[in-house]
Amino acid sequence: MIPVVGLDVAKGATEGQAFLDKGQPYGPHFQILHTTAGFAQFEARLQDVARQAGQPPTMVLESTGHYHIPIVRFLEEHGYAYVLLNPLIPHQAKQAASLRKVKTDAVDAYRLGTLFYKEELEPARRRSGALLDLRQLTRQREAVTGLYVQTKLQFRAILDAVFPEYVGVFGALYSQVSLKTLAAFSTAQAVLSTTDATLVQTIRDACPSRPVAWAAAKAGRLRDAAERNPVRTADVPHQAFSLRLYIRMIGEYQAHLKALDDEIAGLAQGIEACRLIQSIPGIGSTLAAAIIAEIGEITRFDNARKLVAFAGVDPRVHESGQFKATVNRITKRGAYRLRHALFLAVLCSLRAAGSKRLQAFYHTKRAAGKPHKVVVVACINKLLRWIYTVLTRREAFVDIA
Repeated sequence: MIPVVGLDVAKGATEGQAFLDKGQPYGPHFQILHTTAGFAQFEARLQDVARQAGQPPTMVLESTGHYHIPIVRFLEEHGYAYVLLNPLIPHQAKQAASLRKVKTDAVDAYRLGTLFYKEELEPARRRSGALLDLRQLTRQREAVTGLYVQTKLQFRAILDAVFPEYVGVFGALYSQVSLKTLAAFSTAQAVLSTTDATLVQTIRDACPSRPVAWAAAKAGRLRDAAERNPVRTADVPHQAFSLRLYIRMIGEYQAHLKALDDEIAGLAQGIEACRLIQSIPGIGSTLAAAIIAEIGEITRFDNARKLVAFAGVDPRVHESGQFKATVNRITKRGAYRLRHALFLAVLCSLRAAGSKRLQAFYHTKRAAGKPHKVVVVACINKLLRWIYTVLTRREAFVDIA
């Protein structure tokens, strides 16, 4: 007998269906609450299935964002094998098996159990705690960065309506001294109604490491900008309030991102894979952490082709009868965060200080008439194969054009 338990995971609870063997469901479907008592009842049920079948069952469940994490943690702690599926696999299997539109948690659990006997599914391999922590941190950084970018866009829209000439007073608009000065003088009218000494002192307090002459020069540029500004009236109190609010939000996001970068850098230093792929020109510490966080253990992939497919940069295949497609786009069925990080790594590698080997490959393909985007995808594919080789051999990359 080959026992299996299909699990349909939801928020706070999971529906299950046990099988002793193919075509032999064991008992009715059951519900598992994600609590201590619920997991105790689940363990008792698994032990019952193991006694009936003569061996522990294998669990089959879908990857459901973060909802499946409590179940997976329980299974790993108790030594049960499990198969974690991409939701596309059971969805396509359901469409092929029946034309009826039946969707319940109990039915989904039953179908997941039967799918194990139809497909060649491999049990998931346990990931290290450090890599899981790194993945969580890099994804959190991605989310905070998105919020930070949106806040900057909204801030810029208000600034263009209130004080457009302020842009260019400081070299970096979003630097600490620039944001603190703008928070103190949010409108051109506020600048013009302030003495030069107050402007200089405010800028000096915001950046004490700079000399007084530098602060005086910036104060002069600020006053000139206020005199050129087309909006001089004081009838923008609500917009000035919004501007100051966005400045505080930008400062908080900058602090959050710095804390995340420090935490990621400290964690990545202890991971050999991050250090190894940084030997490839164009991959710095931030990109290395993002790439390794999504790849995980390289032992999960038997060859480089599987890693390429995992990233979703393998070509689609479309043939029917005598027709054979000549334009094959990439599948994009894999980890989109990994694709994004690899795309940035390729752009960095194609710069002057990047990888000479990748630049030579890029120019060869371009000379053959390939479009830029097609060649970039080919570079991503090649970069992935380099990463696979570096990680499997545990050797640093040698960039010889």
